[in-house]
Amino acid sequence: MTNPASPRNETPVLSVRDLEVTFPTPDGDVQAVRGVSWDVYEGEVLAIAGESGSGKSVSVMAAMGLLPSTARVGGTIAYRGQDVTAMTDKELERLRGSAISMVFQDPMTSLNPVMTVGAQIAEGVRIHQRTKTAIARSKAVELLDLVGIPNAPQRVDAYPHELSGGMRQRAMIAMAIANDPDLLIADEPTTALDVTIQAQVLDVLERAREAAGSALVIITHDLGVVARTAHRLLVMHDGQAVETGEAEEVFERPRHAYTTSLLEAVPRIDAPARTPRQPPETDNPLVEATDLVKTFPIRSQGAFRRTVGTVQAVSGVSLHINQGETLGLVGESGSGKSTIARCILRLIQPTSGSVRFKGQELADLSRRQLQAMRRNMQIVFQDPMASLDPRMTVSAIIAEPLRVHRTSEDIRSRVGELLELVGLHPEHGNRYPHQFSGGQRQRIGIARALALEPDLIILDEPVSALDVSIQAGVLSLLEDLQRQLGLTYLFVAHDLAVIRQISDRVAVMYLGRIVETGTGSEVYETPAHPYTQALLSAVPIPDPKLEKRRRRIVLEGDAPNPASPPSGCRFRTRCWKAQSICTEYDPELLDLGIGHPVACHFPTPDDLMGSEQG
Repeated sequence: MTNPASPRNETPVLSVRDLEVTFPTPDGDVQAVRGVSWDVYEGEVLAIAGESGSGKSVSVMAAMGLLPSTARVGGTIAYRGQDVTAMTDKELERLRGSAISMVFQDPMTSLNPVMTVGAQIAEGVRIHQRTKTAIARSKAVELLDLVGIPNAPQRVDAYPHELSGGMRQRAMIAMAIANDPDLLIADEPTTALDVTIQAQVLDVLERAREAAGSALVIITHDLGVVARTAHRLLVMHDGQAVETGEAEEVFERPRHAYTTSLLEAVPRIDAPARTPRQPPETDNPLVEATDLVKTFPIRSQGAFRRTVGTVQAVSGVSLHINQGETLGLVGESGSGKSTIARCILRLIQPTSGSVRFKGQELADLSRRQLQAMRRNMQIVFQDPMASLDPRMTVSAIIAEPLRVHRTSEDIRSRVGELLELVGLHPEHGNRYPHQFSGGQRQRIGIARALALEPDLIILDEPVSALDVSIQAGVLSLLEDLQRQLGLTYLFVAHDLAVIRQISDRVAVMYLGRIVETGTGSEVYETPAHPYTQALLSAVPIPDPKLEKRRRRIVLEGDAPNPASPPSGCRFRTRCWKAQSICTEYDPELLDLGIGHPVACHFPTPDDLMGSEQG
């Protein structure tokens, strides 16, 4: 999906003028949108970008007539000259789904869990087109096939929970285009998806837009998605439109300081790789995992639950982390990277294999010895709100590990030092987690992890839920702390641009195995495994001109079921290089003259910044 010059007709499909949205609260009115104006034209892709709380989603929800009745809406919203704000509820119902359709951020909460996806698509067809049930069902199958869901005649009878996240989002898109709308609105359609699935969804949106002849409005905080998809861009901040224009022009010559700061904060996979802090030293690493395996049982339903199979989440992984370096562990959801992190910390027990910390085999330690060892190993979780006790003050949260391990230092003084170390004020210690922003809560989680002066900190998707400017601040903090305190990081993430920015070495995982590893420059500049190449090509770069000429590798379908992985190479079912040997033999992780280890029978370094493949 690329962004050619914006098609422009005289009359916009939707025109928003001087939009004001106010929500009454017990503490007074909150003005979420302030004087925003924008148009979207037939065949055009308009991106509305900004951070959380900027008002971008509220402005579009107002255009759809989906705000709560308590909201006060001012200004004009016109669909092909008709005033939307003056429409009755019945007129709005006819407009939604037929003329204007919406793809929401979380398909699992938007789809009815007790109806099949086919029935939900067919329902909209029957209501708006007044067709028979059999015809509507046939249309649902046709739409599921159009958006790339395999075995559409069978999948039409699947329930939402039986589909992967990517397929649920495709089903939402199929539902949205069922009645050939004039305008398709996608609200953060790729936020919770892996980069390979994100690339598929963006391609599906483009095909759907072309098939229906729709205009498309994409609401997003991801400027890479904007660069890949949009003709025009509207940047919102604090309820206002601060900049608008052709996407290429805004990216190349931003005029507003906020737009400039957003672009500067975005991590890029084409940025120079971080210079490794030290050369790899395998003689005496801080952490060493050897032939690590972790399986989970699959149990039957009902009163007598039997083990009917196993999922091998980690399959014979070996890795090491040297003192003072950052190892980035990257891969799609379900690849096993978080399971490895928890095995290293002994939060879960490995099925087999060895984990050594400072040369000590963790399996040999008693429970008391393991508790003492954990002083030196800490973790920062993905969701700070879920990992911080909402009933405890921040001071109590940070002090808890000091009390558990009965340290002799002045706890109150130490908590104040830790808050200052992560960029917070000591007097904020009396507040509760809900009184802080997402970035501040993550800093609190980091302060807690630092309390016992550990050698190793495992960071499990620590910035994935943060806005780009907040994310940049947390990453900068982590790098400063590493230099200042000599920390060692295992950084787990699915965001390859973040991994490139912070990691000395990178290990790429697929379906429980490491398929490629090396320094940042080796893996990012000369990726040799087809999976690594596909991952990197799927990451959008915030540069529309560069996006146009990049080579694109879009993986079809989802990863295989880990309960029954393919024989031989586990990637072969999605690989364009696969041959008969790939079916029979699982390749070892070796350096076959590439310059770094790759688990592939046919490793070939690739230049992903070249021209786009046909």
